[in-house]
Amino acid sequence: MPLHRGDSEAPDDGGDGRRLAVNPFYGEANPAGGMTQAPPRHRLPDAPLPPSTAYQLVHDELMLDGNSRLNLATFVTTWMEPQAGVLMAECRDKNMIDKDEYPRTAELERRCVAMLADLWNAPDPSAAVGCSTTGSSEACMLAGMALKRRWARRNSDRYPGARPNLVMGVNVQVCWDKFCNFWEVEPRLVPMEGERFHLDPRAAAELCDENTIGVVGILGSTFDGSYEPIADLCAALDSLQERTGIDIPVHVDGASGAMVAPFLDEDLVWDFRLPRVASINTSGHKYGLVYPGVGWALWRDREALPEELVFRVNYLGGDMPTFALNFSRPGAQVVAQYYSFLRLGREGYRAVQQAARDVAGKVAEAVEKLGDFRLLTRGDQLPVFAFTTAPDVTAYDVFDVSRRLRESGWLVPAYTFPPNREDLSVLRVVCRNGFSTDLGELFVEDLGRLLPELRRQPHPFTRDREAATGFHH
Repeated sequence: MPLHRGDSEAPDDGGDGRRLAVNPFYGEANPAGGMTQAPPRHRLPDAPLPPSTAYQLVHDELMLDGNSRLNLATFVTTWMEPQAGVLMAECRDKNMIDKDEYPRTAELERRCVAMLADLWNAPDPSAAVGCSTTGSSEACMLAGMALKRRWARRNSDRYPGARPNLVMGVNVQVCWDKFCNFWEVEPRLVPMEGERFHLDPRAAAELCDENTIGVVGILGSTFDGSYEPIADLCAALDSLQERTGIDIPVHVDGASGAMVAPFLDEDLVWDFRLPRVASINTSGHKYGLVYPGVGWALWRDREALPEELVFRVNYLGGDMPTFALNFSRPGAQVVAQYYSFLRLGREGYRAVQQAARDVAGKVAEAVEKLGDFRLLTRGDQLPVFAFTTAPDVTAYDVFDVSRRLRESGWLVPAYTFPPNREDLSVLRVVCRNGFSTDLGELFVEDLGRLLPELRRQPHPFTRDREAATGFHH
């Protein structure tokens, strides 16, 4: 082996003026300062803290957050397998946009798009185009942009003079209101009527005209978990085209249902089997079973996504096509989505979603048996059910129930419905993977334990209903 001789006469820097570079995080922090000085809350501290001190300060404050597993308001995944967590940790430093530097991550994204195109019955899955997003909100924005651009291209002789409009039910998620606001599109909303809590196909078709860029159908309303009748909507628009010649595409907002219906409701026709469906989105971080945030947007074919909306950049190395509202974002969630697809397959997803639907049905039935509540939905579509107080209950309201459940750690949203059912206030329970039958039984027990005291109230106590609880999607 070679022998090396040190030079005792050489200066410490080796004679060339260079020293080893040290990451500031490896430097010595002042341990006394870390223990005796409280750092400011709203400006950067003057000196560093030891990592253990910084961790403990943040950790302790986060203990005051709610327990995500007991959050029955959110549709977002709150549990994954440890192996998925390890994969995400290994990929958290990878930038999803940098497909030249991280080609395998980009390949996993491409495979996910192909799997979804096949799952949603695209006529030619190889011709479908799609992308990952930060969630359904971004995916809906992209789908709306494509609808508007296609309409503008067809009506170039009248646009921008004519104002485009988008038809949808009043029950849509707030991201569609944002889209119409940000992209200057007139929202045309189909109101609720009686016990119909989502879009009516005939009413939607009546709102359409030559300036309609599309109609949004919701596969799983956030208000009550019910599916909108996508096939009937397409049929109503087919009839409209026969009468008027106006051809209006449909976008399916399948934030939750697009990852439930393919496994549990295989006979339900809602997807690319309907020629009028131009695009579909879903939230990978909802019933796609991935931690937040990842969503997916798919178009039937290249014609449905105008090429001029796709940007190409080469300053990351290679020619990269991109269609997104943001740029840099972590690749971890996309990798986790591929892990879930690979891990579960169709049978695994069917088992997980069926378990969630079974829990929803059992908990809904148990709530109904308490006698104080009326069910609006029973969790037999999305694993979600909504309920309100029975007509003879006057001592308390749903806002009182939500507030009191929070005392036991349960986060259950209470909210009023939109026009024309502002008179209806409900509670909604979202059953996700990880909300087991045992937890469901504990929830019903806690709810039942509250009722005697609630019944003794002289009147509902919640004055500020806006502050009583949040309506979380």
